[in-house]
Amino acid sequence: MRLIIFACLSLVVACAAPRPVVAQSSPGAVFADRAGERSERWIIHAGRLIDAVGDAPRERVTVFVRDGKIEKITAGYAKAAKGVPVIDLRRYTVMPGLMDMHTHVTSEFSEDSYTERFFLEPAEYALRATQYVRRTLMAGFTTVRNVGDEDNLAASMRKAIDRGWIVGPRIFTAGKSLATTGGHADPTNGVKAELMKNPGPKEGVINSPADARKAVRQRYKEGADLIKLTATGGVLSLASSGQNAQFTKEELDAVVAAARDYGFTVAVHAHGTEGMKRAVLAGVDSIEHGTYMSDEVMALMKERGTYYVPTISAGKWVAAKSKVDGYFPDVVRPKAAAIGPQIQSTFRKAYEAGVPIAFGTDAGVSPHGENGLEFVYMVEAGMPAMVAIKSATIEAAKLLRRDDELGTLEAGKVADVVAVDGDPLEDIQAMTRVSFVMKAGVVYKRPATR
Repeated sequence: MRLIIFACLSLVVACAAPRPVVAQSSPGAVFADRAGERSERWIIHAGRLIDAVGDAPRERVTVFVRDGKIEKITAGYAKAAKGVPVIDLRRYTVMPGLMDMHTHVTSEFSEDSYTERFFLEPAEYALRATQYVRRTLMAGFTTVRNVGDEDNLAASMRKAIDRGWIVGPRIFTAGKSLATTGGHADPTNGVKAELMKNPGPKEGVINSPADARKAVRQRYKEGADLIKLTATGGVLSLASSGQNAQFTKEELDAVVAAARDYGFTVAVHAHGTEGMKRAVLAGVDSIEHGTYMSDEVMALMKERGTYYVPTISAGKWVAAKSKVDGYFPDVVRPKAAAIGPQIQSTFRKAYEAGVPIAFGTDAGVSPHGENGLEFVYMVEAGMPAMVAIKSATIEAAKLLRRDDELGTLEAGKVADVVAVDGDPLEDIQAMTRVSFVMKAGVVYKRPATR
């Protein structure tokens, strides 16, 4: 009897043991276990290497990784010292870990998004979001900016990832976005009067320079990494305008001044021209979406080095959903139909005008894990594939002010390394086929053994 019980328990344990899971985004790839594969040293044999430093790929090289950083990169396939594991990526294109500068990792839009906030607890949002951050990492995005959430959940997820409790990308979070009363990020838009109340700086709603300073300081207190504000109306908020200017010059100046005091960059949601112009003149670091960006605004951004984060993916997604009866509330549907289709053409003009561009998708509006489609849309609009890849590597790192450690494959930098199946310079769809993911020297995904 004891022998039978022991055998049954052994079978249960064996069935419950972690097993590799086939990645949906790349047939033939496997996930490592929850904690990832770790080694003090690695050798990577790369058939093709895009280091995001030069403008041409390198062929047949070896990347040496030690203690989570790039030790060196040499020509040819070097022989490994005894005991050093070799990762064979000779059939793949290897590049720096990708970086998405506009995500919302704690949510993903659905027909229930407007009502579930009355029923779901913050813990339920956080638990559900563990799948979103995992999908993001497995799509090759080792670093993201989270530009707006509720209950400061992204900061908690950042800590959980850093502590190894869950798997996901490196997160830089803005916490709660800043808005004016009734603005795009006012959390009480569209609810009945009894629930509207009067949110203030703590809730991310400001109406004066003094409020602006208090709101920035509150984000600092809550552990934010940057500031996000909504300078114009938006598509998905329950308000009539998607593009009206919503901050005064004095309020914007106060946000930027306070942000500089605390070492924050400032990311600005903006669709309308006037709100964009005010924000750029105030000295913000990036304009997100930029739908109705004028030639004047483009010239100002180029002159001041203000980055443009396009989010074409979100534009295409809301445009498609606007055609589905009943998917959006009546106040949202016309905004989605008008604004969504414009973003790709604005991107084309901004690129041709020489505006600095950093990669961003607005994942959380569009589905998490499909971030790589943004490369396809950028190339469709006329951006060369290498420039698009650099927008998600070195240019994104510059926007984050982390280009001393992230964004390229060079000796001394953090070992964020991904590989795609194919040559993305010839077929940009390869950026949706990520087969290998290493973050800070830990392997989370690798091609299946053939």
